Amino acid sequence: MKAARYYGQKDIRIEDIEQQPLLPGTVRIDVAWTGICGTDLHEYLEGPIFCPAPGHPHPISGEESPVTLGHEFSGVVSEVGEGVTDLEVGDHVVVEPYIIRDDVNVGPDSVDYHLSKDMNFIGLAGRGGGLAENIVVKRRWVHKIDKSVPLDEAALIEPLSVAYHAVKRSGVQAGQTAVIGGAGPIGVLTAAVLHALGVKVIISELSSLRRQKALDAGVVDVALNPAEVDVAEEVKKLTDGKGADVAFEATSVQVVLDTLMDAVKPTGVIVVISIWGKKSNFDMHKLVMKEIDLRGTIAYVNNHPDTIKLVESGKVDLKPFITGKIGLEHLVDEGFETLIHHNETAVKILVSPSGKGL
Repeated sequence: MKAARYYGQKDIRIEDIEQQPLLPGTVRIDVAWTGICGTDLHEYLEGPIFCPAPGHPHPISGEESPVTLGHEFSGVVSEVGEGVTDLEVGDHVVVEPYIIRDDVNVGPDSVDYHLSKDMNFIGLAGRGGGLAENIVVKRRWVHKIDKSVPLDEAALIEPLSVAYHAVKRSGVQAGQTAVIGGAGPIGVLTAAVLHALGVKVIISELSSLRRQKALDAGVVDVALNPAEVDVAEEVKKLTDGKGADVAFEATSVQVVLDTLMDAVKPTGVIVVISIWGKKSNFDMHKLVMKEIDLRGTIAYVNNHPDTIKLVESGKVDLKPFITGKIGLEHLVDEGFETLIHHNETAVKILVSPSGKGL
């Protein structure tokens, strides 16, 4: 089968590989659509990061580069392994793409399996990937979705779960006000979750195209240009002088974090969603004097079921965020290169490993 294989920086090859064996307790999925994630771009430009380097196999998967990429994907069950009785061929599914040690509690009561030792992701550290025609995944990580949800939109459930987890981490409530720094993919998906939960959403973004996309998608109430207005002052005007209840940092840019510290009310909460490749240097005195809660968030933990319900109920419409569809052979030239050099025009580019649906 065809698969996109990561060898190293700027070295991704489309190759024919053997499909994975179907083992007891696993499910084979014919991949429909796979989203290109910012993490994939970082691996391409700066890696290996999550991908294990040649000669350094991942301690859980035992694999090293080359590995198959792709961790945001949807598909259709084509085979079920021995012992799997609650899924059947033809079911539409998405994957929670974790690689986690077998002795970690990953049950419905767990709140921290995503923070366990050596945690990594399918499609980055081995065990196949969504940028292949099919994949075999342990039943625990496969989530059934209603067939009313188009499979292209379903491919965005994984990044939407990242946003959902961040929103839950914030503790925000319906009727409150949130400000988001950055209208990239995770920023606008966070806005979509907040909007679905009845939160007033203000977004700050330099790009006029990204601001307009957020407004057109109907997930923000106000879109501000930080080059033209004082975002913190505008937020205060919109909240009767108080400031936002919560804020979400989705850029890994220092000035954005500084702005959010000014924009939240005293006792406000700031959630950092972005991955920072450098140390931050923010105003600790302001954090203390305003009693700001600064919280980190990574991925998701038992969030997929609730995220899927939001999509199935129609409270979140993912269609506006799909800005391109390509075949596997154009992964680099029309996918990665577009997102690297023309990211203002793209939110989520989807790849069809089989070419079906194009």
